[in-house]
Amino acid sequence: DYFRNSAARSMNTEASSDHRTEEVVIALGSNQGDQANLLRNAVRAMQREGINILRHSCLYETAPMHVTDQPRFLNAAVTATTTLTPPELLKALKNIEEEHGRQLDGQRWGPRPLDLDIIFYGQQKINTETLEVPHPRYQDREFVIAPVSDLADDQAGPSSDE
Repeated sequence: DYFRNSAARSMNTEASSDHRTEEVVIALGSNQGDQANLLRNAVRAMQREGINILRHSCLYETAPMHVTDQPRFLNAAVTATTTLTPPELLKALKNIEEEHGRQLDGQRWGPRPLDLDIIFYGQQKINTETLEVPHPRYQDREFVIAPVSDLADDQAGPSSDE
């Protein structure tokens, strides 16, 4: 329960672009190494990248999906604000994953020290070759739904009928 009780501190960072501030929801997961510490360090790294943490969920231990012969995951989610554009945010998250030992050419759904996914980016719907927001499978994943529910009951993201 350390993650719930630890305070996330906002840091003043300069915007990397003229993009307006957006509220985002990011899911975090880890099933290798010191999982709780990796998730805490990822939150700190996000803040250094201009992703200002507003709220965080508690940690959830969950079974792996698809490839089940691997360790259980610790999962969490954060709500943050950022002036990063969606592609800049994705790049920042991928860089943080790599800094924490993730091999992006590894097995899909395989073990990983850190996994960071953009679940919501404001009320925007994005569908490009590299990014789909809202995350296309978040509603099918209890390991995302439970932490996101911790953040706020009013965090609904874009409506599905738009």
